[in-house]
Amino acid sequence: MINQPVVMLDFETTGLSPAQGARITEVAALRIVDGRIVERFVSLINCDVEVPYEITTLTGITQEMVDSAPSVERVLPELLRFIGTDALAAHNASFDAKFLTSEAERLDMQTGYSELVCSLLLSRRLLPGLSSYRLSSLADSLGIRFSGNAHRAEADAEVSAELLLHLSDRLRGHYKCPRIDPGLLAAINRLPAAKVPSFLQEQAA
Repeated sequence: MINQPVVMLDFETTGLSPAQGARITEVAALRIVDGRIVERFVSLINCDVEVPYEITTLTGITQEMVDSAPSVERVLPELLRFIGTDALAAHNASFDAKFLTSEAERLDMQTGYSELVCSLLLSRRLLPGLSSYRLSSLADSLGIRFSGNAHRAEADAEVSAELLLHLSDRLRGHYKCPRIDPGLLAAINRLPAAKVPSFLQEQAA
């Protein structure tokens, strides 16, 4: 169990990079406290952009859904307030963080999260040897079930949250870490994989 709140974030977007003009179409942010999801922020988002056909095919998010959604100028300030200064987590966190920062900067706003935790990097460090670290593959390997459609923000965020809790349990049970907090998780993210075992031995001592 992680001993401080963490907000698990997932964006659906029109492309891979805000630097190339991609925008957000949907967000889910789930606050995890004491090993369970206690609060949710979920919304489609209208950034006044065209949704590519391949994105609709992948996610099921249509142009009509986005056009009728609340504007980014309304949603994003609410999202930043929801996250506050809690730690932020995501699967492939650099992707979601760059979109969050880009959209905030468009509105002359700033992010305020205290740490950035990547469940993808954590999985590579703590579950070595798997053939794939895609979210769906990890879910299959660990027996985590999607309660909704994969590639929709809330369903992906729920599975990512369960994955993060599984990894924190592994830190406590397998690696004997007495205290699991966002700072520890972020530190593991930053380490080369080869240095993780000795680092965790020091934490357990």
